[in-house]
Amino acid sequence: MAVYGIADLHLDSTGDKPMDIFGNNWVSHQDKIFNNWRNIVSEDDIVLIAGDISWALRLSEAYADLMKIEKLPGNKVITRGNHDYWWSTKSKLEGLGFKTIHFLHNDSFLYNSIVICGARGWASKDSDEFDSQDEKIFSREINRLDLSLSSIKDDSFEKIVMLHYPPFNTENKSPNEFVDIMKKYNVTKCVYGHLHGEGHKLVVEGNIEGIDFHCIACDYINFTPKEIIR
Repeated sequence: MAVYGIADLHLDSTGDKPMDIFGNNWVSHQDKIFNNWRNIVSEDDIVLIAGDISWALRLSEAYADLMKIEKLPGNKVITRGNHDYWWSTKSKLEGLGFKTIHFLHNDSFLYNSIVICGARGWASKDSDEFDSQDEKIFSREINRLDLSLSSIKDDSFEKIVMLHYPPFNTENKSPNEFVDIMKKYNVTKCVYGHLHGEGHKLVVEGNIEGIDFHCIACDYINFTPKEIIR
């Protein structure tokens, strides 16, 4: 069993949101992702999908994109991104009846000896135009990550956190409060996405304060799921 990660699929069954406006590397990006996925992921592997799954606005509209993911090899664990407006309650998400997709929603997912936890995260407090409303969302996402990690009752499992936003400050790339929560629960690895194009200059990776960090924004990893654990 291996664990892979990828974020920012930005699927669009309607064809209304072509991503190639962000660069030639995004041309036919869905085909690139799915072909690379099928070439490397096996049925007993886990793929962590860290947000911005579909451009759909409603859950019913996102179904077609989610079904494409359902049919790909492996077990998928998904957390919400800032563009996943279709995201709904846990009961409605589970009511879709997918067999290979688990939606993280203030909880965790255990697979063999690995526990996957996560939240959406939010922009860092030193980001441009961060205001009081952002402060509320930031605090709420901190609580959601804490809820997810506190749902683990056996501390012997390896813990992986998946976020959509990077858990680092913008100005000096230092770890922010999300990393403090991870340290509290002895998390070993963290994956995140969100950063595209010029945003790649803000990527932070490597072992920081005892946690291995991986950026898995799909254009950063050349639209190929990145191996996190083998």
